[in-house]
Amino acid sequence: MTTISPERIHQIEARRDELQALMATGDLPSDRFVAVSKEYAELEPVAQAAAEVRRLRAEATSLHYMTQDVDPELRAMAEDELRANDASLADADRRLALALLPRDAADERAAMLEIRAGTGGDEAALFAGDLLRMYQRYAEGQGWRVELISASASEAGGFKEVVANVEGKGVFARLKFESGVHRVQRVPATENQGRIHTSAATVAVLPEAEEVDVQIDEAKDLRIDIYRSSGPGGQSVNTTDSAVRIVHIPTGLTVIQQDEKSQHKNKAKALKVLRTRLYEAERERLHAERAGARKSMVGSGDRSERIRTYNFPQGRVTDHRINLTLHRLPEILQGDMGELVGALIAEDEAERLASLDN
Repeated sequence: MTTISPERIHQIEARRDELQALMATGDLPSDRFVAVSKEYAELEPVAQAAAEVRRLRAEATSLHYMTQDVDPELRAMAEDELRANDASLADADRRLALALLPRDAADERAAMLEIRAGTGGDEAALFAGDLLRMYQRYAEGQGWRVELISASASEAGGFKEVVANVEGKGVFARLKFESGVHRVQRVPATENQGRIHTSAATVAVLPEAEEVDVQIDEAKDLRIDIYRSSGPGGQSVNTTDSAVRIVHIPTGLTVIQQDEKSQHKNKAKALKVLRTRLYEAERERLHAERAGARKSMVGSGDRSERIRTYNFPQGRVTDHRINLTLHRLPEILQGDMGELVGALIAEDEAERLASLDN
């Protein structure tokens, strides 16, 4: 475990006090005040964690001195208190180290959730629908809002492909480890001989981009085609030229949106998806430049590997990246994902803390 030096703790607390004093002057221009307030809000919990470490270290010094007392009763009491203090200090050290880890700037953002049926035909499409409902229920429990952006339904039910926007506090931080291949093992309703089939769906979770993140010159960078929508969608969806296809010329990325009856709404949704995908591509490029390929699947977003299996006959869900098996399949599919999400976040934190020691 990395131990934060006393000098670093002093720097953290001194900077917090400096920011506090700046805000109290009342002389800052509005834009400067906003920037200082933002830095203070981010630093204050770190400073509180640093103060707790400093307090526990000082207490440990005093208790250690007391363990040298000639009175056996006082010495035994001090030794007991020192053991308890050491445990609290180890926990406080870990919390401070976590608070000082570089944060993913996208963690607090909304996210674009994309689910696509993989191998398994109709059964894979049904499973994609199950995953969508699982995430919708989890989002509801978190107080988030889910808006379907586009959906391609399967004839047997479920979805060949579905894209949704998930809005709320800390969405990307809690959903980013869901990216990957999800596998289901169960007996399909159409299976007469009771054989277990294996199907798969791919999940991608992308942080939603803001306009300042991705600069697009619509006149030069985009080719926008308007055409008549196809497929089911109500009385008027196929009778007007409302579908929109946007091609990002520099990268070749293409987005099609036709779920809305309004051409303008389809264009706005398509641009939102395009910005998000371009932003994620840039994030991945920068990540590869800075850190290279991650050895662990946790947080890598590598969608070429199976990350989780949902086994219906055994009622279990297994996350292969962290070797976690939970025999709570029905509850998890109902959106009770807290234990899974928490375990993945904890593993990622442990891995990043370990990297500080190397």
